[in-house]
Amino acid sequence: MGRIVIVAYQPKPGKADQLKELVNTHVTRLQQEGLVTDRQPITLETSNGTIIEIFEWLSAEAIQQAHQNKAVHQMWAEFDAVCTYVPLNTLSETGNMFAEFTPVV
Repeated sequence: MGRIVIVAYQPKPGKADQLKELVNTHVTRLQQEGLVTDRQPITLETSNGTIIEIFEWLSAEAIQQAHQNKAVHQMWAEFDAVCTYVPLNTLSETGNMFAEFTPVV
């Protein structure tokens, strides 16, 4: 059974455009490794520039397999160069009954 995840990436100073480009290829690269479903990801932006990505892993096992995958480790290094991961509950929008975000196309 698939596992839908929501992740928030805070761009490092001057790296917002690079982060958006990387997020744009993220799920496709995971698909090439056979780790995620064909469900279209959703990418959003907060008022402070944090990027939120919603996507679906194939399974809990696929998540574990990613931790052993060389291509995924390379991609994670690319993410580390342009952002930090932040908990969703630190985003001001999540304090609202209906959290609103700007779509990233």
